[in-house]
Amino acid sequence: MDHKAGFVNIIGNPNVGKSTLMNAFVGEKLSIITSKAQTTRHRILGIVNGDDFQLVYSDTPGILKPNYKLQQNMMKFVDTAITDADIILYVTDVVEMPEKNADYLEKIKDSGSPVLLLINKIDLTRQDILEKLVEDWKNKLPKAEIFPVSALEKFNIEPVFKRILELLPASPPYFPKDELTDKTERFFVQEIIREKIFLNYQKEIPYSCEVNAEEFKESDDIIHIRAMIYMARDSQKGIIIGHKGLALKKVGTEARKDMEAFFEKKVFLALHVKVLKDWRDKEQNLKYFGYEN
Repeated sequence: MDHKAGFVNIIGNPNVGKSTLMNAFVGEKLSIITSKAQTTRHRILGIVNGDDFQLVYSDTPGILKPNYKLQQNMMKFVDTAITDADIILYVTDVVEMPEKNADYLEKIKDSGSPVLLLINKIDLTRQDILEKLVEDWKNKLPKAEIFPVSALEKFNIEPVFKRILELLPASPPYFPKDELTDKTERFFVQEIIREKIFLNYQKEIPYSCEVNAEEFKESDDIIHIRAMIYMARDSQKGIIIGHKGLALKKVGTEARKDMEAFFEKKVFLALHVKVLKDWRDKEQNLKYFGYEN
């Protein structure tokens, strides 16, 4: 039997549920999820293997108009995902208007790749509203196949998966069959910490931070991790540490619990905070943090 393989790239605006869908398709929590926009900054691959297929899912940052260099580099991940996709999963939801970021819809139309348009969060709307949305999207992307889904409830995910398999091109696998993702263990440590910062802080703090796992030492029964949280301004350092260090301690405790579940091993986590002034606008810093396309 011929083997199939390809890149299935998940694209859409912020907060429509791209990361939740990615995790649902892969069956693992690879992408961090919060209610805040711009939680996903990198392009993250999740690999699903069968005897005769390999699906390489790709979660991408939400489409936005860049305000600084970090966001410009995030949009480069999206542009690349459009051009190298074998199949595009364009994700919207029941409250988003089809007119939002219309320029990217044109890029998707011009890509030449099959497009599956997923209207997510259908558990939050009525049937008549959903039917109107489907008609609106048929007019916007007439060649797309439309699937109403609920990523959170895993509703209608299986038909999407079956259609992806049908559209997948014949190809040998791109990655070894035992690989789950292209990212390292350190990357997931950093993402877990960043997720807890998004969940525990408001306003600009989550968007001004970056995390680097500077030490990762694993033995048979424990992983010792030392991670640095970088902030863009001096005034933010005190906020993230909090009174008597309690805010940072809460982040560390929550992150450590998730890491122990992720690695299935005891974790010792030491968190530190450092100011790296205006890192979001400096190419050298962005390169150091892995924001290269």
